[in-house]
Amino acid sequence: MSTAPPILWHPDAERTERSTLTRYARWLAASRGLETGSYDELWRWSTSDLEGFWGSIWEFFELQASAPYERVLGSRTMPGAEWFAGARLNYAEHVFRNRDDDEVALRHASELRPLEETTWGELHDLTRRLAAGLRSTGIRPGDRVVAYLPNVLEAVAAFHACASLGAVWSSCSPDFGVRSVVDRFAQIEPRVLLAVDGYRYSGRDHDRLDVVQALQEAIPSLERTVVLGYLDDAPSLDRLRHATRWDDFVREGDDAPLTFAQVPFDHPLWVLYSSGTTGLPKAIVHGHGGILLELSKEVGLHVDLQRDDRLFWFTTTGWMMWNFLNAGLLSEGSIVLYDGNPGHPDLGTLWDLAAQAGVTCFGTSASYIAACMKAGVEPRKGRDLSRLRSVGSTGSPLAPEGFDWVYDRLGPDLWLFSTSGGTDLCTAFVGGVPTLPVYRGELQARALGANVEAWNRDGKPVVGEVGELVITEPMPSMPLYLWGDEDGSRYRASYFETFPGVWRHGDWIEITERGTAVISGRSDATINRGGIRMGTAEIYRAVLSLPEVVDALVVDLPREGTQGYMPLFVVLKPGRSLDGELVANIRARIRDDCSPRHVPDEIRAVPAVPRTLSGKVLEVPVKRILSGEATERAVSRDSLVDPEALRPFEELAASADWRTE
Repeated sequence: MSTAPPILWHPDAERTERSTLTRYARWLAASRGLETGSYDELWRWSTSDLEGFWGSIWEFFELQASAPYERVLGSRTMPGAEWFAGARLNYAEHVFRNRDDDEVALRHASELRPLEETTWGELHDLTRRLAAGLRSTGIRPGDRVVAYLPNVLEAVAAFHACASLGAVWSSCSPDFGVRSVVDRFAQIEPRVLLAVDGYRYSGRDHDRLDVVQALQEAIPSLERTVVLGYLDDAPSLDRLRHATRWDDFVREGDDAPLTFAQVPFDHPLWVLYSSGTTGLPKAIVHGHGGILLELSKEVGLHVDLQRDDRLFWFTTTGWMMWNFLNAGLLSEGSIVLYDGNPGHPDLGTLWDLAAQAGVTCFGTSASYIAACMKAGVEPRKGRDLSRLRSVGSTGSPLAPEGFDWVYDRLGPDLWLFSTSGGTDLCTAFVGGVPTLPVYRGELQARALGANVEAWNRDGKPVVGEVGELVITEPMPSMPLYLWGDEDGSRYRASYFETFPGVWRHGDWIEITERGTAVISGRSDATINRGGIRMGTAEIYRAVLSLPEVVDALVVDLPREGTQGYMPLFVVLKPGRSLDGELVANIRARIRDDCSPRHVPDEIRAVPAVPRTLSGKVLEVPVKRILSGEATERAVSRDSLVDPEALRPFEELAASADWRTE
């Protein structure tokens, strides 16, 4: 048995007592006669008695349906599990039920707008008007409405307006290029485009009306375009066809009430997309009922969002965390939005927002925490963060040093929960539990209802060693289907090909004897040296612990007659150079922290690491480019934050001294 890392935080008796998870466990005992003495017992029940558990979530969170369900779970085959057959409901109805019009629903700020508050009454009114405008355009249940909008109030209202009608929502951030947006939206043949005239990032304005025009030309199904004036209150729409200004569109719904179409449990709610680094992105369809059930559980029991809580998560409308953030409105708490560069004018911007907006749960990425750590940010210095009680991290594994930084800089009483999940289920299936301790470098536990296991190559569950992350039982928020995948073949190939009937997620995970978990990177980007397999996250953790290195990328290239060739690419702090001493330090750190076999064959400095628009490192596409594949086949440039970041790898692949026989 491995030695447990130190405990950095343990909930006190008061915190445990007031958690919704504790209240839920007591409710189970009182209403179901189910006594669980620990979280592990509760988790085991939730993943073995699926009907009992998910039925209890429906009842505990008081979900309502105009037509009752016949049974919780019909077929439990994956893919194709049948949940809550017969139920008719609406996601948006649960957001707006039993609200006080004068209470604040959300706070929002951007590089263009100051921090403002919007009440439930104001959000309801804007949603009502937008729904009426869509209805007057002829939008009906099942029609697609797409949004090319920033993370602002109007996007939140538009999503709920769309959901209220039973229409299908899909969104992209306005920093996406034309090709990336077309690759996503054109698949689902939308009727209406909600777009923005431009946005501000790093203090610079970016006009997007040319992009909107290109989208109209490339997506023939579009019948109407509604343009939000964000840079300009009254943008010129002369170059667009069938276009309306946002304010005019909203006025079309002056007198119409907000109603909620009653749709089947598995009626499509939204379409999310895989990162799309190669080929067309997978268009992932989630249902009203599955998302409502899963995210009610997640924000209620695992994030522990309660009355007077304020949930912030830095995201754009092009990442599933935007959808997750919106689910905070299913709770009695409120949410906080920000649109802009989190590092402009410096990395203190989001901490300033947290103080000004009174954020209680600060959600971010592991890369942001690492950047704050490298930059020497002092979040509490000069700021009142007295309301802050938790920090959530996702997007990539949070290094143990990141855990240390959070507790050193934000205090020992803070609950830090690192989470792992995915766009595919639009949730975290390993992560936060408010009643459990936080071990350094580890995710607290597997989520209720998520039968996550680590499997070895033989398809057997293992504990205390790294294996493939699999989910062995169905979950309600698993995709209904992939859009355009008529026979389901792409869906099955994406998740069920390796282990038939079992969801393979594509990550390496270790489930410890304590029930905690460690994610060590993507299983399709594993470095195998001399028979020792290691996730790239472990190598990055070692390299990024050096103060001179701010980012890194490593790949393992096949070379005939050898164990392969492993180059490491690093981004250095401004003013630093990759001299012999630093190279030796990097090699020594990897040797000591990882293994001698994973010391790179070569270390090169690059200006930037290529990342997708959602922040993921492009390990596999870079590997393909360095192996001689044309960039256009290996990756879609429009899916990248900075397409120029590919140039050093292209030049290297084309150079005379770079051979991959």
